Amino acid sequence: MFQMPEYRAPDFSSQKFLDAPDVKWKEAVMDGVAPEGYHSTSMYPEYFKINGEWKLAEESRMDSSVVWTEGGTLKVVENRNLKVGDKVILGRTENAEEGIYLHSTGFLEEDEEQDQFVFRQGRSRETSYARDYDRLFELLRYERDHGNILWVMGPAFSFDADARAAMQKMVEHGYVDGLMAGNALATHDLEGALFHTALGQDIYTQKSHSNGHYHHLDVINKVRKSGSIPQFIEDYQIDNGIIYSCVKHEIPMVLTGSIRDDGPLPEVIGDAYEGQKAMRKLVKKATTVVCLATMLHTIATGNMTPSYRVLEDGTIRPVFLYTVDADEFVVNKLLDRGSLSATTIVTNVQDFIMLVARGLDVI
Repeated sequence: MFQMPEYRAPDFSSQKFLDAPDVKWKEAVMDGVAPEGYHSTSMYPEYFKINGEWKLAEESRMDSSVVWTEGGTLKVVENRNLKVGDKVILGRTENAEEGIYLHSTGFLEEDEEQDQFVFRQGRSRETSYARDYDRLFELLRYERDHGNILWVMGPAFSFDADARAAMQKMVEHGYVDGLMAGNALATHDLEGALFHTALGQDIYTQKSHSNGHYHHLDVINKVRKSGSIPQFIEDYQIDNGIIYSCVKHEIPMVLTGSIRDDGPLPEVIGDAYEGQKAMRKLVKKATTVVCLATMLHTIATGNMTPSYRVLEDGTIRPVFLYTVDADEFVVNKLLDRGSLSATTIVTNVQDFIMLVARGLDVI
């Protein structure tokens, strides 16, 4: 049975916090430019002492500035989005010396300790993941009813018939609240739905079709002619796949482009910063994020995902981040996010989603 870790706030009655000065701030004098000495955020809860009171920045992300608003709240803003007159928090220390405190241990048990030296601390193909899968099954069952599950997916999913079918079942059974991907995942998934191929190869037999290398281009062309993905699904009576199931069940999707894209599909956001803004809207709702076989999307998502979420009733809970890839380098990029907020699994994503779907009894 899943048990939500309890958040332990800092003891602000201790002398260190009582003696700490109020945090300093300075107004931005140019749009998109932070004042010298600005404080840059992490993924952890951060508190700022203002008028003698310690306040939490409730919606955070990495590598951004903190703005003290007219309403007395703290807003985390990417530097490029700063406006003239914004009161930007200053300070480069994080242990209350400058009125800033980074709380990295809020979800750890009081008696939890970590050895200074342990074998196999990194994650590799030799790591045992049985316990990780069991915990993930429990977490996803909990989140389906109480949270928001965001999936970040690379195109490898669309290359396998069973993986596509398993992910479709995950959507149908309520385990998907949002999807972020690129042009390729959507294109090849729709190619699989229309032609039963991905990059011209049958998604079950892997047999190449004659002129199959045209298939994804034909799909893009047809979707663009239809004007949108939902209209294409209706026009061509598509009845299977990841994108189809997301459209059918009204799951919000953010598709962002890259410099190498064909097409792209009409819904793909070509402006990188507009794409990042759209991604962050989904991330702000997420309580569990699962990143699968997409290095750049995974790193981008990790950078904009805090390790915590403040709920409407004021409760602070962790945000769980999973990253799954066949490449050890990719999954280990986010290991420094903290043990509670990041779990990495080295495997191919087709096997991963089949195990998860079976573990949740959706297939």
